[in-house]
Order: sequence, then C-alpha cells, then structure tokens
Amino acid sequence: MAIPFFQNFFKPKGQSVLGIDIGSSSIKIVQLRKKGGKAVLETYGELALGPYAGTEIGRATNLPNEKIIEALNDLIKEANVTTKSAGISISTGSSLLSFIRMPDMDQKQLATMIPIEARKYIPVPITEVTLDWWIIPKEENTFSDFEKTGAPDNLPKEKSIDILLVVIHNDVLNHLNTIGAGVGLNTSFYEIEIFSSMRSVVDQNLESVMIFDMGAGSTELYVIERGILRASHTVNRGSQEITLALSRSLGFSVADAEHIKRTIGISPEQDNKNVREIITLNLDYIFSETARVMSAYERKYNKNISKIILTGGGSLLKGLLDLARTRFQTEVVLGDPFSKTTAPAFLEPVLRIAGPEFAVAIGIALRKLQEEE
Repeated sequence: MAIPFFQNFFKPKGQSVLGIDIGSSSIKIVQLRKKGGKAVLETYGELALGPYAGTEIGRATNLPNEKIIEALNDLIKEANVTTKSAGISISTGSSLLSFIRMPDMDQKQLATMIPIEARKYIPVPITEVTLDWWIIPKEENTFSDFEKTGAPDNLPKEKSIDILLVVIHNDVLNHLNTIGAGVGLNTSFYEIEIFSSMRSVVDQNLESVMIFDMGAGSTELYVIERGILRASHTVNRGSQEITLALSRSLGFSVADAEHIKRTIGISPEQDNKNVREIITLNLDYIFSETARVMSAYERKYNKNISKIILTGGGSLLKGLLDLARTRFQTEVVLGDPFSKTTAPAFLEPVLRIAGPEFAVAIGIALRKLQEEE
C-alpha cells in the first residue's frame, strides 16, 4: 500500500529528485528537493510486490521486468510523484563486494592491474561485469587490516594497499535500465544499497558501527569505520522466515502473520507466549551470527563496535529493538534516515517509525540531490 504524504504542503521551486529502492518484497520511493541548503521531503511511499506475483503481502518475489514496471508506475501515481529525475538502488545480492590487497602502485597501474586481479573472484568472464574500486585509506601509525579474499599474504604490509572491489553483472544493469526506461525515468546512476544506507543513517565519526539490515529474504551486516565500509556478511535468513513460521505454527494466513509480527511481535506489553517463542526462535540464529561477526571483527582489529543501527523492513518487528538491546553489549538504535530531511513537525513520530525501511531510498535521493548541485 502506498503512503503518500504532504505533497500539498510545499510549492516546489527547485529540482525535485526521486530515490527508488526495489526490494524483494516491496518497492520504496522518496521524493526530495533542495531548499535553503536542506533536503525537503515532498512525498514517499511503499508498495508490496507480493500481489503482483499472485501471492501474499510480505512474500519475497522474483518478478519479471514488466511487473516491476507496473508496480513502480502504480506507486509513483499513488504517491503523487512529480519528477522523473531518479537514482535506483542495486541489491547486495546482485553485487559482489570484496576486500583485496594489491602492491602499492600509482592509479594508472592500478587501473590496469585490478581487472586482472579481479578475475580470481569473479565466476564469469570479466567482459560480462562492470567493475569499480576504491583504495582504503590506512590509519596513521598502523598497518591496514582489512579482510582479504584470497589475497597474497606474502606482500609486505608497508608496500601494499587494501582495495574495496565492487562487481556488478551487466545483466543487472540492463535490468534496471529497462525498468527506468519503462517508467519514463531519467535515471543517472545505480548504487549498491549499503552505500545508500551509509549515507542516510551513519554519521561521519571515527568509531566503528554496524548496520543490521533485515530484509525479507536475508539480513545484511556491515561494519563501517570513519565513513568507510570495513566488512560485510550476509545471513541467509530474514523477516519472511519469521512470518512463514508464524503462519505455519499458528495456522494463520501469511497476511495475518505479517500483521501479527508488526503489531504484537515480541513486545513484553503483549501477552502472547506462543508468538514470542516462535519469533525468538527464528531471531536466535540471526542474532548469533551477528554476535559472531562482531566478535571476529573486534578480535581481529582490537576495536569495539560502538553501535548497531537497525534498518530494513524486518527491523519494524514489534519488540525487536528491545530484544536486540538485551542480546548485544553495545548501543542499539533504529536507523532514522528521515532526520536527514526537513518535514512538518507533526509527522516526525510517523517518520521515525517508518524510517528504518526507507534508509536506502532516502540515501539514493540524497545522492541525487548532491548530483544536482
């Protein structure tokens, strides 16, 4: 269901932009414009994709292009979107992120050598993918200590550099091009969702933080330090597992189970022991994997993760925040991407609750605003 808001509150003067997050179970959109140096929220919305696949709301889908185009057109119409200037997210599952080590050399040499090195990690011909990469800056007085994916260990650390390698299959980009063209959008870029989330929920500080992004089909864990992605891990379980477990165990429809998950969940205020037990059982694995990733990172780098930021639709599970705070020995907060925007004060409580689900779409729109400057 789309959630259009306050498009009549503002009279646009500048260029409006659209951030689009095409997930496995829903599409999220956010329209912003720049006013007085601030990002003004004009409208936003979400639409479940399950019905377009002939299944229930909350189900992960694998829709053909024409169905995604239909759904996105419907959402744009319902939310009264007024711009065609857009950016679109790329799901983490459709990309490859690797930390590799290379000999220290100049940019021109790296541009030649990285595609050769990348062949070790890519299971398809290099001509079928698009590559991008960034040099990870070293900390003062320390050696770089990033994850290496099969990188040679015999390179002297003081003469090597660490690189974040990003690989996207050309079919994924063609798929997104088709969707953008089908909706009539002017799409100037595509961005892997983690970088969008980092922009919208992570402050620029020196501490290590973890983004806990719980989607329908999986939970993505990312460690960020000094605004730089340091490590990533995928847990192959997400919020859909919880919904289906409730449906099977309690005999509810998937739609009813989804509603129960969000309104009752594991909140101590609700007296429903069966629901809490089913949900907690499914969360135990995700939490244990999260604790393992945190522990491994902290041991390896002798640094504590100072905060966990919950994002994604799964983080709207009732009571998840409180449970996570009891499981992890660090600060746990809900992502608040709408705090990076200006909106009517009376809507702030609504936006704070909805925020974790819109982290990617807002991050995309913020980048698009920067591009328009």
